[in-house]
Amino acid sequence: MTRLMKVVKIRRLVSGLTLFVLRIGLVAVLFGAGWFIYKQLPPPATAQEADESGPTMLQIILRGDPNVPTSPVDVPVELFPIDIVAVRHEFFAERRAGERFEDFLKQRMKGRAPIAGKLDANGQTTLAVTPGSWWIHATLPGDEELEWRLPVSIGGRKQIVELTPQNAYTRSKSF
Repeated sequence: MTRLMKVVKIRRLVSGLTLFVLRIGLVAVLFGAGWFIYKQLPPPATAQEADESGPTMLQIILRGDPNVPTSPVDVPVELFPIDIVAVRHEFFAERRAGERFEDFLKQRMKGRAPIAGKLDANGQTTLAVTPGSWWIHATLPGDEELEWRLPVSIGGRKQIVELTPQNAYTRSKSF
């Protein structure tokens, strides 16, 4: 072999080894970055830890229409773990001999109790609610009656839900 051929083979070998080392280095850096990010993540919360964290403070705020004069004082707000209207419809659509609605409702709620509150003069209330799925029911009387039936998913330490004319379930005029 000529000297030129040996130099070309050595250069190919060196460039091949260099590329191989760079590829291995790239994989190692990517793996290290992923491991570093993984170690920075908070530990996963178990169901028991979520229960120990306590209830969520749910703040319900009435945001009325400025063109509609209403008084938010003493407006009852109820939270149910189920859609109470759907349960009523189910109960009365198919009569159950000897079963009272209260018993049927208790069975559907599976041991969870409804939560009740009232809006204050500012149109606000704060309720302690266990995490999970809930339905907010409220009716604002006045010249134009607004009714809310909102499904909400409760979680975390604090949550805010706004009752507005846009998210009202029904809107009816009183004559």
